[in-house]
Amino acid sequence: MKIYIDENMPHGESFFESFGEVITFSGRDVTAEQVQDADILLVRSITKVNQSLLALNSNIQFVGTATIGTDHIDIEYLESRNITFSSAPGCNKISVADYVLSALLVVVEQRQLTLLNQTVAIVGAGNTGTAVYDCLTAIGVNCLLYDPPLQKAGDPRSFCRFEEVLAADVISLHVPKTMVGPYKTLHLFNQSVLEKLNPQQILINACRGEVIDNKALLGLAIEKKVPTLVLDVWENEPDIDKQLLPYVTLATPHIAGYSLDSRARGTEMLYIALCEKLQIPVKLKSTDFTEQSNISDITLSGDLTPELLKSLVHLIYDVRRDDALFRKKVNEVNGFDNMRKNYPERRELSTLTVLTPNKRQVSPQMIDLKKIGFTVKNK
Repeated sequence: MKIYIDENMPHGESFFESFGEVITFSGRDVTAEQVQDADILLVRSITKVNQSLLALNSNIQFVGTATIGTDHIDIEYLESRNITFSSAPGCNKISVADYVLSALLVVVEQRQLTLLNQTVAIVGAGNTGTAVYDCLTAIGVNCLLYDPPLQKAGDPRSFCRFEEVLAADVISLHVPKTMVGPYKTLHLFNQSVLEKLNPQQILINACRGEVIDNKALLGLAIEKKVPTLVLDVWENEPDIDKQLLPYVTLATPHIAGYSLDSRARGTEMLYIALCEKLQIPVKLKSTDFTEQSNISDITLSGDLTPELLKSLVHLIYDVRRDDALFRKKVNEVNGFDNMRKNYPERRELSTLTVLTPNKRQVSPQMIDLKKIGFTVKNK
């Protein structure tokens, strides 16, 4: 059995070598000729799996994407050929929540705001949006959820109207890319919507670049009529409109969900799915291969203040590192993809164990460290 795996999928060989021969490939450049003898094909979001890619392959049994989104997969085509498909829903939700928190802590400090005084509208209340909601509400931030499909499906949570989204201090986008239909997200934030926002607001996009009309955004940015921008995703990746960069406060190359832990979790989820298909026992997990973080524990002796929270978060992940690296490398040949390919190791907040005083001596804010994402233990 031949298993073709995107080279950016951590622990791929360790997870799948027992199934057969493991062959890695470049996700952006893979061709039909390369994968014509694949029995198993495992990709990430930059590889479009469709009839064109699989035209020369008559033996493929299983296709998996180690990502939440599936808009790069022609699922109907796979179904027509009876090819089993699996994705990794929720694999990077924690990583994205860490990204949003890190970015917000930077922006509110730059603007001399207090995070607790901000209302955050979360557009998209699936796995990722919910993780962002849980993280921010654990700090005490007032969060609104907007998700018409889930609301219509009977989700019991409280949802807001789109008008309330546009009035929020912070808008954080976490929807899939949907091209058509009543809940289309393509250019959900188009010219007319963007014109309703103001420079006092903060707009974060960590889902899909096409959710915001980048051309319209640039035009308004030039006129200084846009919110503070945090953009991890862009239209036309990797050939993004670099003219937009000077107007973006924090800019990164689609790495919000790119922690080592989240990517390893995605690989593990595909391993489990393949085990189920082949009806063999699951013997491995990502923690078998993922090393301990360089900074594994820290001791707190007092209450958790906003300043201390910022220090703890940025001790593990400071988004400014990725922003600076991106601006340095984006003009290089293949700069966007090369940064993703050679992305510096980044861990999640959960890899830091915070040792706290006995619970009876601790304020509720400190106990919430666990809900924010850290591992918490009593001394």
